[in-house]
Amino acid sequence: MRQLHPDYVCKPVPPFGDPDARLIIVGLAPGMHGANRTGRPFTGDHAGILLYQTLNALGMASSARSVDAHDPMTLRDVRISNAVKCLPPANKPLPAEIKSCNGFLRHELAHSPGARVVLALGGIAHQAVLHASDLPSGRHRFAHAAEYELSGGRVLIDSYHCSRYNTQTRRLTAAMFEAVVRRAAELAFAGAGRPS
Repeated sequence: MRQLHPDYVCKPVPPFGDPDARLIIVGLAPGMHGANRTGRPFTGDHAGILLYQTLNALGMASSARSVDAHDPMTLRDVRISNAVKCLPPANKPLPAEIKSCNGFLRHELAHSPGARVVLALGGIAHQAVLHASDLPSGRHRFAHAAEYELSGGRVLIDSYHCSRYNTQTRRLTAAMFEAVVRRAAELAFAGAGRPS
């Protein structure tokens, strides 16, 4: 990839946002011409458009548009990560990649004491969060807007991934996505006030 695109980051993509966030959003993996290029999750590809517009509309992002890892965008009380940290072959992570990257997600969740809600974007992110939380998948099926209790009083909320395919087929509309992110924020900030 680096030979074809020498200006791309082509490295594991770290989480982005507030390290003390009450809401953690977990996506799938860096997109080939998105985060693999820019070095920031959900930046430079179609999925990030809806995500950052929604976060901005809800007062959790300083801008509705993320350009690259060096732009001045900040997130308020939210952090964005991925189940897989590197660009997977054909943009589809293999089970071995998901498994090998799960330790990073486990570490991130364990070292996020303020996190109250984890919003999983898509079935792979849902499974990765369950695995990182030592929970069986059989009793915690992925479904859009489903909510499950995690250990330590945390809540897992599912959403269809905000991918181009899901939005163009209207499996996920902007209104549906805003509703699930709003619900995640309400639970994350319950009793603590909204982010300033």
